[in-house]
Amino acid sequence: MDETAHMSIAAARHATPPEIGRPLVVDLDGSLVRTDTLLECVLALVKRPLLLWRALVAWRHGRPRLKQALAAAADLDPAALPYNPQLVSYLREQQAAGRMLVLATGADRRIAESVAQHLDLFNLVLASDGRTNLTGPAKLAAIRDNLGDVPFSYVGNSRTDLAIWRGAASGICINARPGVARAAARATAIERPFESGTAWLLPLLRAMRPHQWAKNLLVFVPLVAARAIGDVAGWGEALVMFAAFCCTASGIYLANDLVDLAADRQHPNKCRRPFASGALALHIGLIAAPALVLAGLALSLPVGGLPLLLAYAACSCAYSLWLKSQALVDVFILAALYGMRLLAGGIATGYHVSLWLLAFSSFVFLSLAMVKRVAELRTLPPGDGRNAAGRGYRAEDLPMIQLMGVASSFVASLVLALYVQNELAAPLDREATLAWIVVPLVLFWECRMWLATSRGKMNDDPIVFAARDWVSWMIAICCVAVLLLDHLVKS
Repeated sequence: MDETAHMSIAAARHATPPEIGRPLVVDLDGSLVRTDTLLECVLALVKRPLLLWRALVAWRHGRPRLKQALAAAADLDPAALPYNPQLVSYLREQQAAGRMLVLATGADRRIAESVAQHLDLFNLVLASDGRTNLTGPAKLAAIRDNLGDVPFSYVGNSRTDLAIWRGAASGICINARPGVARAAARATAIERPFESGTAWLLPLLRAMRPHQWAKNLLVFVPLVAARAIGDVAGWGEALVMFAAFCCTASGIYLANDLVDLAADRQHPNKCRRPFASGALALHIGLIAAPALVLAGLALSLPVGGLPLLLAYAACSCAYSLWLKSQALVDVFILAALYGMRLLAGGIATGYHVSLWLLAFSSFVFLSLAMVKRVAELRTLPPGDGRNAAGRGYRAEDLPMIQLMGVASSFVASLVLALYVQNELAAPLDREATLAWIVVPLVLFWECRMWLATSRGKMNDDPIVFAARDWVSWMIAICCVAVLLLDHLVKS
């Protein structure tokens, strides 16, 4: 132990109140930061598979070497980690009172020292070093080797910390499950109460983005377009396909959030997502994501939608891992993902999508994808040359993307007019049809979406905006009413 640490211990012994005289040893993963830095490293390297493989090869030399290799390859930014604000505030109070603070963690020393340097709080850093995995009894031994016989307090959150609490004069339990908190109270005196572990179910549901399930309503469009409103069996098959897309999409959303942690934390809105903010543990997402995708694939099998859902899942994963950063490619992939929902609904119900409807939907979906990108680009300072986080666009691309998106909207309305004339008008004389009213209604809705975007009122996703917009709901209801009335008049 160095001379500075000895002086800090000596000063702490003479400080008041009594607990100030005990060095405060702080755990990192799950305590100081609301995440697991080892999993953070793995997820940061998913898009760089060669580096990830090289790091994983080090596992044959033991877990400490694995941690060391992953930390070196991932090079986590300590400023981006989700710190526990209550604990950081408490530690600053203790530092100001003259208390010695020690960071003791099973994470690799590279990560621990970068965190300590960023926070500028700790007198001493103890961490895994490529040879020793500093957890449980090994961490307790390292603390005693460096502090000697001085009584200390320990801040932790998991069952592996019980060994340290048993050897501590007092403890702080933070962000822990109730069972762990009770065991910590039996192991040592609790110095100060902190929040217990938060429930994971609601953050998981929020991470699954149920508001995005509105996109999956597209599977019902082939039924409506075919005027098969009374087909009960068809509605049941479409409902199964809807559930399949909801499960699969939610699983992919979880996976996307896991591999996009760094980019999400730089975004003004996405930084509040459950994984990025630390409200939801990473390991829960690693379990839930594949489980949801498998559930969705299983649901699609009896209605014949498995091949298309597999294609959807593959395109979504490719989009999340790489294609989302490719300018223009990303919006065309998003449009294709919308179209796949439409096609899947046709396959499940037996009412296959016509080329007219497919062409119309392709332009509409391309326009909506560009709405999403324009909304993101508006958050960038103009003319600074920086790309949107995780995207292939710059602030100066905004006028061109907006131009292409508006053009797509008007082309979609033109195609819709041709579709109404060729598919919905009277087959012999092509006389005027009430369905024509749908054309200006849809064009009005698209213009409204772009006007809201240009005024800065659009959130990151136009579907979410539309689902919360009463005008959009009224337009949708009017379109359905017009189609039903047109069907009744002709029948």
